[in-house]
Amino acid sequence: MILPYALLFFLGCLTLAFVLNLWRLFSAPTLTDRVLVLDTMTVNAIALVVLYGIWAGTGLYLEVAVLFALTSFVGTVAYCRFLLRGNIIE
Repeated sequence: MILPYALLFFLGCLTLAFVLNLWRLFSAPTLTDRVLVLDTMTVNAIALVVLYGIWAGTGLYLEVAVLFALTSFVGTVAYCRFLLRGNIIE
């Protein structure tokens, strides 16, 4: 009964978060801040996938969210390592 309203509210909050992340992405002073913003945007995208999974009533999207989270984590770590050391593989 209250689930559609909660999902709509959550969708509005995620939309606001994406807009604020885009604003921060274009106004970030350093490259490291931009990497953190992109990581935050992937967390928001994962939340959107989970939100759609709840709305659709299936658990398949939760597995997609886990795979997306793992890929995002590895990408963020590799990019930060490249920024700090200049290479990814030692």
